Amino acid sequence: MTDGSPLATLHLDDLCQNRPERPGWSITFGAVCAEAAAVCLDEQGHSHPVNLRIEGIHSGEIELQRTTADEVTRRFNADQDVATEYGAYGIAALSMPFCTGLTIIERSIKGKGFGFDFWLGSIDEAGGLFQRKARLEVSGIRNGSEALLQSRLKIKLKQISPSDTVALGYMTVVEFGTPQARIVEKCRT
Repeated sequence: MTDGSPLATLHLDDLCQNRPERPGWSITFGAVCAEAAAVCLDEQGHSHPVNLRIEGIHSGEIELQRTTADEVTRRFNADQDVATEYGAYGIAALSMPFCTGLTIIERSIKGKGFGFDFWLGSIDEAGGLFQRKARLEVSGIRNGSEALLQSRLKIKLKQISPSDTVALGYMTVVEFGTPQARIVEKCRT
């Protein structure tokens, strides 16, 4: 946005609540993802709230609100790789309905050759919610350069290629240092 105003305000705690825009999302897992994202943002020294830059298919900023991570939450999220991955899942779950009109409806099954994390469905079409309209692959980077972000997107685009005939695909890479989320669409072949 040219005036610096965020396009929307999202709160990580919403991941812990049943919401119509996330019918395939476990609120128990949502709590884990919200805490992990809060730890990642806190450890990068970001203010409360923080503007999350969105780039790719949608450009602008989202005001991201969170609860400060306490000592127990920080210790539980001591594994930085896991915390970064789960934090990225949470931010993707919040931002995808806003950016695409699609929402997480189901976790993808590993080992089926799909190469992605979640199935997305439409929240705007009557009867379209559980139609598996698109695939979503999510990745997180704790603190990285533009080159690392682009490299990760390239890797993820290749990773989901085996399922390109199945449905439209999205990759979301969340980088907590800036913070930013890059959301890229991959057409069905």
